[in-house]
Amino acid sequence: MFIHVVKHALMITGFVFTMMLVIEYINVQTKGKWHDEIKKSSWKQYLLSAFLGATPGCLGAFTVVSLFSHRIVSLGAIVTAMIATSGDEAFVMFATFPGKAVLITGILFGVGIIAGILTDRFFTHSSIYDKIKLNKLSIHEQEYCKCFKKNILWNQIKHCTLQRALLTGILVFFVGSIILGEIGPAQWNWIRITLLITTSFSLFVAVTVPDHFLKEHLWEHIIKKHIPRIFLWTFGALLVLEIAMLHFDVQAWIQTNQLLILLIACLVGLIPESGPHMIFVMLFAEGAIPISVLLASSIVQDGHGMLPMLAESKRGFIVVKLINLSVGLGIGFFGLLLGF
Repeated sequence: MFIHVVKHALMITGFVFTMMLVIEYINVQTKGKWHDEIKKSSWKQYLLSAFLGATPGCLGAFTVVSLFSHRIVSLGAIVTAMIATSGDEAFVMFATFPGKAVLITGILFGVGIIAGILTDRFFTHSSIYDKIKLNKLSIHEQEYCKCFKKNILWNQIKHCTLQRALLTGILVFFVGSIILGEIGPAQWNWIRITLLITTSFSLFVAVTVPDHFLKEHLWEHIIKKHIPRIFLWTFGALLVLEIAMLHFDVQAWIQTNQLLILLIACLVGLIPESGPHMIFVMLFAEGAIPISVLLASSIVQDGHGMLPMLAESKRGFIVVKLINLSVGLGIGFFGLLLGF
């Protein structure tokens, strides 16, 4: 059981890492090109915020908070992004139940836009704007970095840094493990092929990007800040579930206490941190909770995307969390009534 849990956690964490690396790679190349356009249109703000929120991980949510701190997007756009996002757990959902993850993401996208529009329509938030310090963007603010330079590639390989050597070694290990079937599905299917493609691309990135990009964007941001926590939370959630399933019928208890589970899921979602929500992702993957509970939890929780908002405006943080809690409880309760 322990080995099974470790392999499962490694597979999920590896997929999370490669997808975060790809997103970071793309983000650095396209950063800062949309600000002027979206400020002119509320619909562009909602659509962009929903898209950034739906992007797995914290990067999109951080970007929307940064735009809000410069009064480029409205408070409703923040609500939209935080409902649409599922934080780092989105990577896990796409790795574990991809079909349902697409459905959940689509619902969150639509609910987020509607909630954002209603927030701007009925909630006066000028006092929240007054609290915002108009300082320069600081979240993931990095100078433009050309990520592939052929003229320095050989020199980077020849004078390989410790971070590059470790990252390359880890990715080579994952590529080999996927090919041999030690990590991921035992049979060749689209999940195993996707894991191999994304991990191979990550290996290409690790070998070719300049030292600045590798150290500041990949090592400092992704590996040191995200990966250990994702692995530990994933491993812990899987292990707790495996042990619980051995000793008592978790599914039967949940089926008879669904309203209580819904309330707990939404309250846990208030925690501004990726990880606690993972238990509900795993419960859904095991068929122990209905999709309405996972959907409600996903609406309320936003990973740690709201932490920068807490730094900018505590009142804004509380208002957005309360709005999302109300929406999550409403959607979840309605879904339970419909047997969804």
